[in-house]
Amino acid sequence: MTTATQRAAATSANDTAGARLRCISCGAEYGLQEVVYHCVSCGDLLDVVYDYPAYEPESLKRQWLARRTSLLPIDQSGVWRYRELLPFLADEAAIVTFPEGNTPLLDAPRSARHAGVHHLQFKHLGFNPTGSFKDYGMTAGVSQAKALGMRAVACASTGNTSASLAAYAARAGLLAIVLIPEGQVSFGKLSQALDYGALTLQLRGDFDAAMALLLDIAPELGVYVVNSVNPFRLEGQKTVMVELLEQRGWRVPDRIIVPGGNLGNGSSYGKCLRELFDLGFIDRMPHLTLVQAHGAAPLYHTITGNDPETLVRVHARTLATAIKIGSPVSWRKAKRALEWTDGWVTEVSEQEIADAKAIIGRDGIGCEPASATTLAGLRRLIREGTDASVTPNEEVVAILTGNVLKDADYTVRYHTGELYEEFVTETRVISANGQVLPHFANAPVPVSATREDLTRVIGEHLTRSAEP
Repeated sequence: MTTATQRAAATSANDTAGARLRCISCGAEYGLQEVVYHCVSCGDLLDVVYDYPAYEPESLKRQWLARRTSLLPIDQSGVWRYRELLPFLADEAAIVTFPEGNTPLLDAPRSARHAGVHHLQFKHLGFNPTGSFKDYGMTAGVSQAKALGMRAVACASTGNTSASLAAYAARAGLLAIVLIPEGQVSFGKLSQALDYGALTLQLRGDFDAAMALLLDIAPELGVYVVNSVNPFRLEGQKTVMVELLEQRGWRVPDRIIVPGGNLGNGSSYGKCLRELFDLGFIDRMPHLTLVQAHGAAPLYHTITGNDPETLVRVHARTLATAIKIGSPVSWRKAKRALEWTDGWVTEVSEQEIADAKAIIGRDGIGCEPASATTLAGLRRLIREGTDASVTPNEEVVAILTGNVLKDADYTVRYHTGELYEEFVTETRVISANGQVLPHFANAPVPVSATREDLTRVIGEHLTRSAEP
C-alpha cells in the first residue's frame, strides 16, 4: 500500500501537467501518483495519456536525430531520446537508463525468400543491454517506481522480464523480486536474474498463476509491479515504433509483425502508431500483425471465435517459452491495436517456429524461439492468404524480441535433431515424443584428429558452398 508520505513526494516530483492514467473502457482517470494497475470502477487496464502541445513534427524529428550526437545518457537512450512522447516524469533525475534501445534494422534476404516476400527487414530488439525488448519498457517502469519512492519492484516472468527487471532494479538501487514458473525458464534467462541479484522465487505453477498471485499480494507488501499490466512500462516499449520509423526515414512500412505472448508489446506499438498518426508524424497506419504459438494462442482463438469480447483462456504449451502465456493481461489493448491498424492475428506450429528460427540464423542474425514466430507467421499468411491484404510486394518489418543466446539449448537441440515438443532430459534425452524435424539443421560434424580426415571434410564443405 502506498503511504501518504510516498504519495506526497510523488505528487511534487512526478506530476507532469496534462499526463494522467485513463481506463481503456470506461474512461475513468487517475493521477500519476496513484499506484494502480486496473480501473477501480470497471477493472479494465489503464493507459498513460497526455495533453500534447501542438508539436511541429519535422522540427521534433530533427531534434530527436540531433540528440544522437549528445553525451547525455538520456539522449543516448533509444527511449528517452523521444521523451516528448512520454512526458510523465517531471524530474529527469528519476530516469534509470543504461542506455537502452538504438537497436538495428536488418535486411534479411534468405528470410524474405523463405516467407515469400520481396521486402523484409528485422528490427532486432535483442541488441538491448539484457538481450531483449523488455529493456525499452523497464527503463520507464523502474523510473516511475523510483519517482514514486518505491523500495521494491516485482514481476512474474517467463524469463526476459525477470532479467530486465533485475538489471534495472540493480541500477536504481531497488530490491528486485521475480516470480518464475519452476522448470519453465531457460537457463540463459534465469542466469541473468540470479547474477543481477534478484530475489528469484520459483513457483510450482505456470506464468498465469504467478501473475495472479503477484497482483494479489503486491498492494499489501508495498511492491511495485512492472509487468505489462503496468501502463508506464508500455510507454517505454512504444518508442520502438518511433525508432523504427526514424531508421526508415519516416517511410511507413506496409506491415509490422510482432510475437504475441502477454501482448504488451503489440499493445504499446498500436498506441504509439495511433499517437504518431494523430499528431501528424505519419500520414498512414501500417498493418499490425500479431503471431502466437499454436499451443499458446488465446488471442487468436478469441478473435476467430464466436465472442471476440471474451478472452479464450488456454493452458499454454510451447517451446517458445517467452510467449508461453495462456491468459494475457493486455489482450484488450492488443485487440484495440489490431482495430486501429486494420491488423490481424495468426498462430504457427512448433515446427514452423523452429524452421523459421533456423532460417533467420542463416541470415547471420539469430534470435530466441519466440521471435521466430514473426517469420513463421508471415510465411503462413503469404501461403494461406489468411489476411486478404497480405501480398509479396509489401514492405514488411518483423520484430525480433530476444537474443539467440536467450535459449541456446533450443538451438543446439534443433540442429542436432534432439528437439521435441515434449521431452525429459538428464545429460541426454532419455524420453521423447513428437519430434520437431530439423529441416534446416546445421549439426556439428564428428571428425577424427588426423590431417587426412580434416582435409577431406573441410574440402567437401568448400565444394558444396561454391555450388549455386
